[in-house]
Amino acid sequence: MDKVMVTPAEAVRDIPDGASIAVAGFGVAHRFPSSLIVALHELGTSGLTVYCNGLGQPGTPTAHLLAEGKQIARLVTCFSARPGIVSEAERQIRAGTMELEMVPQGTLVERMRAGGAGIPAFYTPVGVGTAIAEGKDVRHFDGRPHILETAIRPDYAFVRAHRADASGNLQLRGGSRNFNVSFAKAARVTIAEVDEIVGVGELAPEEIDLPGVFVSRVVRSTVQLDVRNLPMRPSRAADSAREYGGKPALTRAGMARRTAALLPDGATVNLGAGLPTLVSDFVGDRPVALHSENGILRYGAIIRDDSFDPDVHDAGGYFVGLRPGASFFDSVTSFEIARSGRLDAVVLGAYQVSAAGDLANWTLPTMTGGGIGGAMDLAVGARQVVALLEHTDSQGRPKLVEQCEFALTAPGCVDTIVTDLALLTRTDGGFRLDETAAGFTVEEVLALTAMPVTVAEHVGTMQDRW
Repeated sequence: MDKVMVTPAEAVRDIPDGASIAVAGFGVAHRFPSSLIVALHELGTSGLTVYCNGLGQPGTPTAHLLAEGKQIARLVTCFSARPGIVSEAERQIRAGTMELEMVPQGTLVERMRAGGAGIPAFYTPVGVGTAIAEGKDVRHFDGRPHILETAIRPDYAFVRAHRADASGNLQLRGGSRNFNVSFAKAARVTIAEVDEIVGVGELAPEEIDLPGVFVSRVVRSTVQLDVRNLPMRPSRAADSAREYGGKPALTRAGMARRTAALLPDGATVNLGAGLPTLVSDFVGDRPVALHSENGILRYGAIIRDDSFDPDVHDAGGYFVGLRPGASFFDSVTSFEIARSGRLDAVVLGAYQVSAAGDLANWTLPTMTGGGIGGAMDLAVGARQVVALLEHTDSQGRPKLVEQCEFALTAPGCVDTIVTDLALLTRTDGGFRLDETAAGFTVEEVLALTAMPVTVAEHVGTMQDRW
C-alpha cells in the first residue's frame, strides 16, 4: 500500500473540526512537523484538542500557529507558558476560550504509550503531593502513594522523521526521536512529515525505527525552520553575576562549575533545562554520563559554533556534542530511565526550595499554567536531587524559604542546594550550610535565607571545591 501524499494539504484535508491531534516537536523549535501544521492552519480546522510537549515559539511554524489561528479548544501540554512571554495561547486560556490541562512530560508519553498498547490506565508516583494529583484516584504500592492516569488515544498524530518509504516505515535521527514514537503508536491516524522518501526496501530493517503499521500517511517536508537561527529561551550570559550588598556573587558558570564537581565519577546524571544545562560545560572527560529527556545518553558540552548536528541537543534546546558510547532513544525509554532509579542524580532549576526539601520550579503566580517539562518525573525518580538556583529572585526576595508559596514540583525531594552564594546539604535536622561563595560571610548568607539552617563546623569556600 502506497502511503505517500503529494502535498501536506492533501495529507490533512480530511481532519474535521473537533478532532484531537498529538503534535510532536521538542522545546521551542526543534523538529516540529511544520509543513503539516501550516497546512492545517491554512485549512482552518477548529475546535481542536491538541496534545503536545509545548506549542513552540510564537510567530514560527510550530504548533503555536494553531493557537494564533484560534483553532484550539483544548490544550493538553507540559509547557503552556514561559517566564517573560505572554503568548496568544495564554491570552486565550485566560479569556476562557481555550481549556488547559497540564501534564508532566513523562506522564504524557506514558499515557500515549498506554493508549497505543491498549492499556486503559496506570498508576504513577509522578505528581503525588502536587496540583497534578487533585481529583485523581490514589493507591499505595510498596507503601508509596501513586495516582491514576488514563491512556490517550488521539484521532491524529503529526510526527517528524528523517526518512520514510512508501509503506510508512520511518527512520528517525539522533535526539529527535523524543515524542514521535509514542504519539504515532497512540493515534488512530498518524501522518509523518519527512526529509526524504525512498523506495520500499531501501531502508534496511535495522534502520527502521517505527514500522509502517503505525503510520497512515507520509509526506515530504516543505516548511522548515532555519536550524542555524532557531529561537531559544531567553537567558542571561553564563559569565553574568548578581551583586549582593555591592559584592559580586558566583557567576552562572561558576554555579554550574561547583555543581559539576559534586557529581561522582561513574554517575548517570540528568541536567534540567535552564541554568542546569551549563553544568555540561564543566564535566569534561570525567566518567559521568549525561542524560537528556529528549532521548540522549552520554552527551557532552554545549556547541557554540556551526559544527553542531541539528538532531543532537539537550533538554534546554542547546546543541551539544557526543561522547564515546552515546546512544539515542525515544521519550518513553528516556523516562523509563528517569523513573526507575537509574539516574544517580538530577540537577534542576528552582523558583523556591523549602526547609522540608520541597521543590517548586514549574510555575509562578504571573503565569498561565506553566512549564512542568520532565521535572516531576525526574524529581521522584532520581537517587539525588540537586537544586541549582540564585539565592534570591530579581526583587531580592529569598528563594530558600520555610514553606514554598508556589505550586510544588515534588515534595521533600531536594537533597542538595547550590546557589550563587552557598552550598547546603539536607540532613535529618534540615539543611546545613556547608560552603559560601568567596567574599561572603556565613552571616551575610543567612541574612538572605528565609529557611532555618544549621551551620557546618567548618564552612568551606565554594571556589576552593571545584
